[in-house]
Amino acid sequence: MNTAIDSVTLDVPDVDAAQSFYTRAFGLGDRLRFGTADAETSGFRGYTLSLVVSQPANVHALVDAAVAAGATVIKPGAKSLWGVGGTVQAPDGAIWKVATSAKKDTAPPSRDVDEIILLLGAEDVIASKTFYTERGIPVGKSFGRSYVQFDTGGSPIGLGLYRHAALAKDAGVPADGSGSHRLTVNGVLGAAVDPDGFVWAPVSVSA
Repeated sequence: MNTAIDSVTLDVPDVDAAQSFYTRAFGLGDRLRFGTADAETSGFRGYTLSLVVSQPANVHALVDAAVAAGATVIKPGAKSLWGVGGTVQAPDGAIWKVATSAKKDTAPPSRDVDEIILLLGAEDVIASKTFYTERGIPVGKSFGRSYVQFDTGGSPIGLGLYRHAALAKDAGVPADGSGSHRLTVNGVLGAAVDPDGFVWAPVSVSA
């Protein structure tokens, strides 16, 4: 299939400051774009961005770099049954999770990112899943009304759905929120809005 997601645009108070932060914290290049925020928003914005890495040392390296650049720790990097992960909030309000399924290090620490995944909080996972499949994005994995991972081909950014309340809990923040998501997904759907209000735009949208 064609690339489903080319990049995401974050609406931020200060574009130059955001570019500086993300370069210092994660170094994700043109997979992130920025626009000036003007819409009202409060609380949880309904999504998280996950950085999947190869080993625990890389989780800690990225979390430490983000904090040094100005992020706030929500969940420190820690071991769990599934691996190691930590969550931070960027100065612009976006929530980032850094995680690995590996439990041991096999190489020196680095800030290499293996995969970026955009997880959208859905009030009705089945309805949102249908919205995307009807528009040509196939399902890779699905767990009933709880979680969907789409097959996004060679996309620079993967896509998943998670129940809104469960996604907030996983992120470590209250589920309440209102107003703009302050996020635009640039990809194959072109101009579209999903059932949870997430906005899509053509890949040619300017940064």
